Amino acid sequence: MAASVGNRRFPALLDPPSSKPRPSESESDSDSDSDSDEPEWKALLRAQAQHLLEVEPAVHDPRDEGTADAWVPRNPTLIRLTGKHPFNCEPPLARLMHHGFITPAPLHYVRNHGPVPRADWSTWTVELPVTLVCAGNRRKEQNMVRQTVGFNWAPAPSPRRCGAARASSTSSAAAASSAASTARSTSASKAPRSCREAEGPSTAPACAARWPWTRPGTSCWPTCRTASCSPRPRLPVRVIIPGFIGGRMVKWLKRIIVSTEQSESYYHYRDNRVLPSHVDAELANEEAWWYKPEYIINELNINSVITTPGHDEILPINALTTQRPYIMRGYAYSGGGRKVTRVEVTLDGGESWHVCSLDRPEKPNKYGKYWCWCFWSVEVEVLDLLGAKEIAVRAWDESLNTQPEKLIWNVMGMMNNCWFKVRVNVCKPHRGEIGLVFEHPTQPGNLAGGWMARQKHMESSEGAQPALKKSTSTPFMNTVTKQFSMSEVRRHSTPDSAWIVVHDHVYDCTAFLKDHPGGADSILINAGTDCTEEFDSIHSDKAKKLLDTYRIGELVTTGYTSDASVHGASNFSHLATIREATATRASAVALSNPREKVQCTLVSKAVVSHDVRLFRFALPFPDQSFGLPVGKHIFLSANIDGKPCMRAYTPTSPIDEIGHFDLLVKIYFKGVNPKFPNGGLMTQHLESLPLGSKIDIKGPLGHIEYTGRGNFLINGKQRFARRLAMIAGGSGITPVYQDDILLRDELDRWAREHPDRLKVWYVVGEVLRPEAGWPYSVGFVTEQVLREHVPPGGDDETLALVCGPPPMIQFAVRPNLEKMKYDLENSCLIF
Repeated sequence: MAASVGNRRFPALLDPPSSKPRPSESESDSDSDSDSDEPEWKALLRAQAQHLLEVEPAVHDPRDEGTADAWVPRNPTLIRLTGKHPFNCEPPLARLMHHGFITPAPLHYVRNHGPVPRADWSTWTVELPVTLVCAGNRRKEQNMVRQTVGFNWAPAPSPRRCGAARASSTSSAAAASSAASTARSTSASKAPRSCREAEGPSTAPACAARWPWTRPGTSCWPTCRTASCSPRPRLPVRVIIPGFIGGRMVKWLKRIIVSTEQSESYYHYRDNRVLPSHVDAELANEEAWWYKPEYIINELNINSVITTPGHDEILPINALTTQRPYIMRGYAYSGGGRKVTRVEVTLDGGESWHVCSLDRPEKPNKYGKYWCWCFWSVEVEVLDLLGAKEIAVRAWDESLNTQPEKLIWNVMGMMNNCWFKVRVNVCKPHRGEIGLVFEHPTQPGNLAGGWMARQKHMESSEGAQPALKKSTSTPFMNTVTKQFSMSEVRRHSTPDSAWIVVHDHVYDCTAFLKDHPGGADSILINAGTDCTEEFDSIHSDKAKKLLDTYRIGELVTTGYTSDASVHGASNFSHLATIREATATRASAVALSNPREKVQCTLVSKAVVSHDVRLFRFALPFPDQSFGLPVGKHIFLSANIDGKPCMRAYTPTSPIDEIGHFDLLVKIYFKGVNPKFPNGGLMTQHLESLPLGSKIDIKGPLGHIEYTGRGNFLINGKQRFARRLAMIAGGSGITPVYQDDILLRDELDRWAREHPDRLKVWYVVGEVLRPEAGWPYSVGFVTEQVLREHVPPGGDDETLALVCGPPPMIQFAVRPNLEKMKYDLENSCLIF
């Protein structure tokens, strides 16, 4: 942002603009120290004056009532950053860019430590453009990683124009020249404030703030220049040191001290410093890090920001938008008067860069210094944006300084200048067309929004470790130790190396295959893929927290699109027609590939009881067999209330069923069980489906398969058993046969027909009709029940197949089977 401050030498200060006009052009041009082009600036300022007409009139904010600032009118669009008082704000980014090179005074950012003092106008001189930036610019991004000691700045500095007398003139008038040979620093202090006796001064090096020949044209003590200037940014006098951070530019100036030592103010030491990343506030106090001079901030660093596309901006993808390029825009600046020489934008995580066009409304002064921001723009193809997951910008200055890729955390949240990254997400704005919605990293102050806030909320709800971890050996905030491309992830899709991607993080789940409750197949069908949607639709918060144990890196955002995508390959040169993927005849077996979803149609629904339904789903082709082996299950997936949901079910259909499969499902209605007041999400969805509805299935899944004649495949390994103890409880009876004892007639019939091969024993929580007689057990599964009704263990030809609620398995079944000499590692299989 650009502001204007005086940079010419005048023997005396002039009257306020309301009573006397500014110096004539001839007077200004006669000054030998001139370093600006007055006619050029007159034209620029006249153009900018038109923008003032577009700014809303200032009003008295009710939030200032009862504070010392109640008398100060404010622009109603300013975004407050720190609550009621003192007033700190920044303008909306879109409004900032709308007004161009010079920001109107009512929209100038404000950084206050106390109230605005009441003061009268002082004089002013001619003008020099300067960009003012707080050292905490973009601090909110750091606070998303870990809270600093500062509040939430977003990426909005402020350009202004103010009148000024040069520091050398002021110093000479104060007869301070005799101190020039020994002075090492210049301190300035402000008017007293109500919460403390006085504001501590800020110190700048003498070469920056003292005499023009030691650092040409870099320091002024200005007053406000514009005719309608409000008191809040600077009236009556403010220090301006071009190229320095805003924290060195004391407002409401009352005193200047030229000294051989830097200020001893508490705030001089405890503010405007970049400490190493491993130093937090406690360590800084314990080890006196605040007092190390090498960490003090003076000059600004290189920085750049994307302003177009804006946050939540939507770009429709249609025949019109794809025929013309999209223009990205933003700003860039550097400190110390260094010229910004290059700005680059990447759409593929830094693999390639687009060089931007630069617009510099200012000219350098006679010393070659650039004190203001510049604007950049670049044209990109819409189809390239469609293939991107993220866009980022970085700038370079004439010292070949550039911005780091990763955020560098420090306890004060100062000088954040990592690549400014905007996420690109596909959306459907209206009428079924697709579009791109852009998401900035944060929003100003405490406003909600931004991909960093969303990511932090997601990981907080999952109980996971922060996505950006603070290293103790390096100042960089590394997301993880490594980055992987999607093509590399796809190579890890076997039991020997099973990787998955969830929310752009890469996990190596190989070690967890043997421990996964749903069996290794549940992981292997997603190995080598991005399974974010399926993972979120199935797993609990506990599982999501466990996943972080296996995290090995992050996915490189290269805009990868699968060659099998209906949108075309990632290297497409044109937009393929967006259409619904149609089913193709893959084989005579519906479940021929566990990685692929199969769309089925609900063709009948029968009411078995008040809460039990028998659903029949037609396969894609009437002559297809289902193809679900004994012991395996399937996943049903659906979109319920806008969120993906996936649940495991075991159909009752035989393996050789043709054209359809059946599901017997107990519906868990809302408001029936006080422990689960909302009922079952998927079962109630199935109950609500009308005939003809579509649903996706996926399978076969499961680590246990019965191949006949006592032979099993367990995690791919052969196993033989002569005797089976099948124990199922609650809804967990499904993999053995079905919910509860819903099919009791079939079970009893098999027991009657094969008494030497099958015995059935029931255990229920309570008997609803005792008068009818109940010959089986009531209560819990106990050691006595197991000893009386299942074969004993102790040999390799006896297997226990167990499914049910975790407490039943953990506290009743496994301990009692162990007492019966079952090998729990090899002879007790949990579905």
